[in-house]
Amino acid sequence: MSDIMIQARDVSMQFNLGIEKGFSMKQAFVELFNPAKRNERKMHDARNNFWALSDVSFDVHRGEVIGLVGTNGAGKSTLLKAVCGVYEPTKGSVITNGNICPMIELGAGFDTELTASENIFLNGAIMGYSKEFLTERYEDIVNFSELHNFMDVPIKNFSSGMMARLAFSVATITDPEILIVDEILSVGDPAFQTKSEKKMMSMINGGTTVLYVSHSIDSIRRLCNRVIWLDHGRVVAIGETNRILNAYLRYLGLPT
Repeated sequence: MSDIMIQARDVSMQFNLGIEKGFSMKQAFVELFNPAKRNERKMHDARNNFWALSDVSFDVHRGEVIGLVGTNGAGKSTLLKAVCGVYEPTKGSVITNGNICPMIELGAGFDTELTASENIFLNGAIMGYSKEFLTERYEDIVNFSELHNFMDVPIKNFSSGMMARLAFSVATITDPEILIVDEILSVGDPAFQTKSEKKMMSMINGGTTVLYVSHSIDSIRRLCNRVIWLDHGRVVAIGETNRILNAYLRYLGLPT
């Protein structure tokens, strides 16, 4: 049995950055009798095509913790969403072997009009947990989040740090086979960041495979076995953590 948990092959993701309205019947009728207009639209669309990822390939083995680094716009979050199945690659493929817990968007799966308590059951249901399971683990979730006094408050009144506490607490009530984390641990107070990192370490020690995006070089050094460096949607290098991080920092003109 293969120990490869994530296999990405030549993953490419194209978006169109145009702000035109959708293609209409009127426009189709005009273009039917005016080839010049049709060619003009096609050229406009082509100019606005943007490749967020280009031919990205890598494997993640069981129990590995892989860090993703790169400047803003490098394609890190897009890659995580492709791995989670939020995006289907324009070209290439992603194969995963195991249940995935995605933590890629703060508050994704929450309804801001509902209370924190109600959102535990809503978000948990979206993640596939039964009502009975969530009821059984409810106190554990609340205790980890440390939001005891705010469970009946609509989360539209929550700070980003409180939202992160709730999201992390629901997502980690079980140990998933694959954990996808995008900067969520950098939100909130230092004490909860430390607590969340300890929880992640316990999951890692239990064999959870992790794909981790962070601008915190220190946390990547502490947590990750290997690092993937992305730049403008392409893989610059993949390898041992300190070697890749030092090369990345030199590229940025920062001390290693």
